[in-house]
Amino acid sequence: MKVILVKDVKSLGKKGDIINASDGYARNYLFPRGLAQEATDSNLHILNNKKEAERRQKLAEIEAAQKLAESLKGKEVNLCVKSGENGRLFGAITGKDIADEINKKFNINIDKKKVVVDTIKQLGTYDVEIKLYPEISTKVKVVIAEK
Repeated sequence: MKVILVKDVKSLGKKGDIINASDGYARNYLFPRGLAQEATDSNLHILNNKKEAERRQKLAEIEAAQKLAESLKGKEVNLCVKSGENGRLFGAITGKDIADEINKKFNINIDKKKVVVDTIKQLGTYDVEIKLYPEISTKVKVVIAEK
């Protein structure tokens, strides 16, 4: 019997997969637990519509991330902080500080987890990578200056 998995089943497959299961296994285990439904024409049509909608959503997210990467490319962010002897900072500059400054300066909402940077403890200019989507990233120049 062909069934469509509604949830991930460890030994069978992932959600949305169409598999062949024995009639007894499907009727006595998969259907009562809500793990699968029978692969009728209407259920297959619904599944195809869901997959198409997910594909369109993913394409829209990728397109938005590419536009955002293009708008951020080559931008410069200036941070003024207190520093001590030899240009060492009191404290450190983290991804959160850089993300907050980008949000303030460019009105772009970027999560601090997307900013890839080691903690900065010296004055100077740094290239910081911002990963907006898997395989889509951009570089921003960060200038750390003394107050």
